[in-house]
Amino acid sequence: MAVKSSKREVKQTTAKATTARLFFTSLSSGQVFSANPDGSDLKVIVSEGRRLPDGVVVDVAAGHLYWTNMGNPSANDGSVERADLDGSNVTHIVPPGATFTPKQLQLDEKNRKLYWCDREGMRVMRANLDGSNIETLVDTSEGDARPGKDLKKWCVGIALDVEAGKLYWTQKGADKAGEGRLFRTNLEIPKGQTPANRKDIELLYENLPEPIDLELDLANRTIYWTDRGDPPKGNTVNRAPMDAALGNRREPEIVFNHLMEGIGIALDLKGGRMFLTDLGGSVYSANLDGSNKKVLRFVEGNLTGIAYAEIPAAQ
Repeated sequence: MAVKSSKREVKQTTAKATTARLFFTSLSSGQVFSANPDGSDLKVIVSEGRRLPDGVVVDVAAGHLYWTNMGNPSANDGSVERADLDGSNVTHIVPPGATFTPKQLQLDEKNRKLYWCDREGMRVMRANLDGSNIETLVDTSEGDARPGKDLKKWCVGIALDVEAGKLYWTQKGADKAGEGRLFRTNLEIPKGQTPANRKDIELLYENLPEPIDLELDLANRTIYWTDRGDPPKGNTVNRAPMDAALGNRREPEIVFNHLMEGIGIALDLKGGRMFLTDLGGSVYSANLDGSNKKVLRFVEGNLTGIAYAEIPAAQ
C-alpha cells in the first residue's frame, strides 16, 4: 500500500524591493522634482502650473505624494494637492481658499491625516487624507484679520510626535529681528478650549533668527530645523533637545551653515543623514551631526520643501 508522505507547507515571504528617492518643490518653476539621494536621476514629476509649491510628504503605503501650494500670499487661495508617486493623477485635496498660505506639510500615517502650518493664515491646520474635516488646531492671530501682517504670528514649519500626542511648529518673526520661536502643544484641543485660547501651548525656544521647517528624531528626543535668517545663527540647520526645561535650555547647536536662505529639511534616521534645500536653488546632504556635507544639486530655482522616502522599486 502506498503511503502518502505529508509535507509541511512553508510560507515564504519575499520582501519587496525598494528604492530611496528625494522629492522636492520649486517655488520659481512651480514644479515637483524627484531624484536619487545622491542627486542623480533628476526628474520633473509634476510640471509647472503649481501655485508656489512648498511643503511635500510621501505616503508610501498608499502610493501618493502630497504638497502644499502657497498661492498668492495676499489672497485666500492656498491649497493642497495629491498625485501618484510618478506624478500622475494630480488632484486637489484641500481646494484653493480652504487654507490661506500653507507651508510645511506632515503626514500622520497612523491616523491618516495631513497637518500643515498656514503662514498668513496664522494657524496650524489638519485634514483627512481626502481633504475632508479641515480643522484649525492653533490660531495665533489674536483677532487680526487675514492675511496677517505681523510676521511674529506667522506659522511656518511643523512636525509630529503622534505616539506622544504632540505637534511642534515654528513662528518665524520679522526679518533680522531675532523674533523666531518654536512651540509645542497637544494634537487634540483640550475640552472646553478653542484654537485661539487653548492653554496647553509650550514655548520651547525663542530669540531665533527665522526658523522655518522642522523634523524630529524621536529616538534621541531631538528637534532639527532650518533657519533662513542672517548669519552667523541664520542660514543654518540647528538641533536642540525636545524636552529640556525652559530654564535649563542651552543654545541650539548649529550643525550646518552657509545655506542660501534654508527652507526644507528631511531626515533619513535609518541612514543617519539629513537632506536640505534652500531658496538659492541647492539640495544638500550631511550626516545628522553636520559632517560629510555634500551639494547634490545646484541652480535648480528657488527650492522649498523636501521629503525622503523608500518607495517600491520599478519592476
